[in-house]
Amino acid sequence: MNKLVLDFSHSVGTINPNIYGHFSEHIGGVFYDGLWVGEDSGIENVHGFRKSLVDSFKKIAPPVLRWPGGCFAEIYDWRDGIGPRSQRPTRVNWWYYRDHRLESNQVGTHEFMDLCRLVGAEPYFAANMTTTTPLHIRDWIEYCNFPANSTTLAKERGANGDTEPFNVRYWGIGNENWGGGGQMTPEGCAREYLRYITIMRSLGTANLKFIMCGPDGHNVSWTRRLMQEWRSSPYHLTDTYGMSVHYYTRSSKDYDPAHIDEAEWDLVQFKAAKMKRILEDHRAAMDEFDPDRKIKLIVDEWGIWHRDGTGPSKGYNLFEQQSTMMDAVMAAQTLNLFNNRCDIVDMANVAQLCNNLHSLYLAGGEHFVETPNYHVFDLYKGHQGGRQVNALLTSEVKEKEGFAPLEMVSASASVKENVLTLTLANLDISKSQRVKLSSVEGILQGEAKVRLLHHENVSTCNTFEDPFAIMPRDCTMTVAEGMEITLPAASVMAITLPLAE
Repeated sequence: MNKLVLDFSHSVGTINPNIYGHFSEHIGGVFYDGLWVGEDSGIENVHGFRKSLVDSFKKIAPPVLRWPGGCFAEIYDWRDGIGPRSQRPTRVNWWYYRDHRLESNQVGTHEFMDLCRLVGAEPYFAANMTTTTPLHIRDWIEYCNFPANSTTLAKERGANGDTEPFNVRYWGIGNENWGGGGQMTPEGCAREYLRYITIMRSLGTANLKFIMCGPDGHNVSWTRRLMQEWRSSPYHLTDTYGMSVHYYTRSSKDYDPAHIDEAEWDLVQFKAAKMKRILEDHRAAMDEFDPDRKIKLIVDEWGIWHRDGTGPSKGYNLFEQQSTMMDAVMAAQTLNLFNNRCDIVDMANVAQLCNNLHSLYLAGGEHFVETPNYHVFDLYKGHQGGRQVNALLTSEVKEKEGFAPLEMVSASASVKENVLTLTLANLDISKSQRVKLSSVEGILQGEAKVRLLHHENVSTCNTFEDPFAIMPRDCTMTVAEGMEITLPAASVMAITLPLAE
């Protein structure tokens, strides 16, 4: 019997809504025929963006959206994406060597800001530190943020349709500089980053949050060397808000999501669970040079990476993949971890939003579908801004050579406006799990709303032909101390309970 004790007397802090952030790169079909269909399209749209997607996205209260890359940022010139769309240049996309698709620049700064306004998300710009100058990015910030008509760049913004400033706060300076972002050393990356943000000082940076490029996966050496070089600078004229980490859970190369077996399922869940060690080890390395934790840990790319070609475009959209309950349970496990370690994770951005890795949406032409990943974010949205409640779990475990033991039940809890949100995931593909629920310094009693995401066939996915194959089922539950909750195999559950005053 699994046991879960909710200790209301202990909390590691407030769950930053930005933990539920998203990522949209100019790659494959993410924007073009995904998010963006154009204002003249026969497909229903809002200012050129697919209306069905905009309406759906808004429902899960997306707090922050990262753009325009990813790797695309490393060759992006923001000036290509402003002015009349008919006059914008067509460029070779970063990913041209993979799919031979060009970048039309139909979606640029103004269009992206329009999308953010439509869905209520705050923008997070990934700025190019590889092929541009600090002045180029400084000018982009001025263009976006300076008051109406105050400078030539602010007037240019107004001439392009937005008189009032965008007030973009989050700026990632560089992306994956250990790889495609210039193959830098940690020391070289830190020096370049400091060079860039020093130039930004002239803008007045009180409301700007700069993020430097951290490691790939569990490369703690990168973090330590980056932070050591950052710390050694005698002049920190501009504050640093965060350091990014990227970690993808990669399935086997020959894995077919239409035929999931237990071995592949377990491998993915074991790999996803490594996120806990990754977070804790990087934070410990950061603490050596930043003991006051002024620099936040940002996981601005995470998700499952399956082999190419499993999505509905059959490989036309680069990296597009189908999503099943495997992906949904992995997402639930990861979000539970972020909730439980909200003391060290300040923002996270699942990759990516549409027609790509671990996407919330698949779209093409008139077709549009919400994936199981979308429904996990829908089930979990009640955690945003809640006070984390310690979820003390005693769970059945599986073991696998090379990995830490894997608990078969994942859980997290939070309270907001006197309402408890409890989310659980059964990581076992083959059998249900019973969980005995109790509390410390709290009263678990009353009628709760329950949402369950589950399908008997774990290889099932939502397709254009059958878009509602996997959907949450809603019911109510009478909650009491010591009660048992049954989680079906390979499932995700959210319980919402008003607490007694």
